[in-house]
Amino acid sequence: MSFLKQNIEQRRDLILNGRVSTTIMLLSVPSLMMGVIQSVIPVIDGLFLNNIVGTVAASAVTYSAPIVNMAAALAQGLSVAGMAIIGQANGKGDFEAGRRISTQMIVFSFLLGFLLAPVLIVSAFIASGHVTPEISKDVFLYLSLSASVLPFSFMESIYNSIKNASGKPEDTFIRMVFMLILKVIFNALFIAVFRWGIVGSVLASLASNVLITSWMYYELFIKASGDRLVLTGFKFDRRIIRDLIHIGFPSMLSSIMLNLGFLLINNEVEKYGAIVLNGQGIANNITSVCFILPSSFGSSVTTMVSMNIGAGQSKKAKTSCLVGCIISAITAIILIAIIVPLSSRITVLFTRSKDVLEIADKALHIYTYSVVGFGICMVQLGAFIGLGRTKITLVISILRVWLLRYVFILATEHFLGFYSVFWGNLFSNYMAALITTILILRVNWVSSIPQEMKIKNASGS
Repeated sequence: MSFLKQNIEQRRDLILNGRVSTTIMLLSVPSLMMGVIQSVIPVIDGLFLNNIVGTVAASAVTYSAPIVNMAAALAQGLSVAGMAIIGQANGKGDFEAGRRISTQMIVFSFLLGFLLAPVLIVSAFIASGHVTPEISKDVFLYLSLSASVLPFSFMESIYNSIKNASGKPEDTFIRMVFMLILKVIFNALFIAVFRWGIVGSVLASLASNVLITSWMYYELFIKASGDRLVLTGFKFDRRIIRDLIHIGFPSMLSSIMLNLGFLLINNEVEKYGAIVLNGQGIANNITSVCFILPSSFGSSVTTMVSMNIGAGQSKKAKTSCLVGCIISAITAIILIAIIVPLSSRITVLFTRSKDVLEIADKALHIYTYSVVGFGICMVQLGAFIGLGRTKITLVISILRVWLLRYVFILATEHFLGFYSVFWGNLFSNYMAALITTILILRVNWVSSIPQEMKIKNASGS
């Protein structure tokens, strides 16, 4: 309990002076628990959609998810930049600069979410015109209505960034627990009781996000604490915004390219019909738990690397990355041992369709075996983010999805059919892990954030 009650100064002392393995586990346990909750949320959505609304609606959501994620990529990029800059400021003990940057991030991202909402609506018209008539209407409904959720999801990404940069991932876990509870309640109300289908699914997300965002605002700006942010007299600091965009742009572009690749892959699957797309979606929902858990160590490694680099402890930063990779790999192996034997019993919870189940079971097996490589890759990318080397995340994302996976699919589709998508996932994740391992062994363990940028952010001039 004393760990949960630590302020930023106390958490900094733990990260800089505590035992590496113990500190990573302490920081990661909330992130791991949050990862479970975060991955269960789409599972809950999938259960309601598959069992009540039907295969077509679930397939439409599976197809649309990368488009929504592309819109959210800007917030993710800002959050990555914020974790690196705020984490290093906290590592130097300049907590006032960290709070000032946090305030700029929140206001800027919330407004950016409103500006991007119309873009998502336009994308609904475009996407619905390029899919089969079977799912066209539901794709349009889901994308156009999801625009209303965008500003709130932006603020949530920044909240996670601020808390992780402060070494307090347990705060993000608490938020996700309440989000899960609210999603279950509102899904049951709007989908099971009112039978509103796709519309009900989006309304459940909107209602949950509005309530959670209101709570976050209270915690960050109203609740009395040493970490409280202040909006009084707020005005945009162009230098801070420019620096955040400069550091975060590679991650923004990386996420956009990543999800664009997923969209193209969905296009390859979608042409086989709603049954195949739904089978893939069920496997994705289940393995999201497996992928999130090993990769959740990445945010803890980002925090430890950024703070230790800020404090001039490069050796400990390097050790943090190594220990994080080992723990991630062990976690992934345990998950494989649990999920694979139970796969057929898990997929049947989503549907009774034999055709869908056959595809979902085979996809689930292949996806699950790729978790080890994915986890190691994400932890090492977390270390690069902590060093401020966010351009590497862009390169790896392009390689992993576009070159390694999408090209693999195109090259093998003529004899593997839609199974090329599943095997491409396995191939690309292990190859990406090999590449990031080679890069991490050659990297110079010093901050790549220009010294003058840190000074400007700290001074607020």
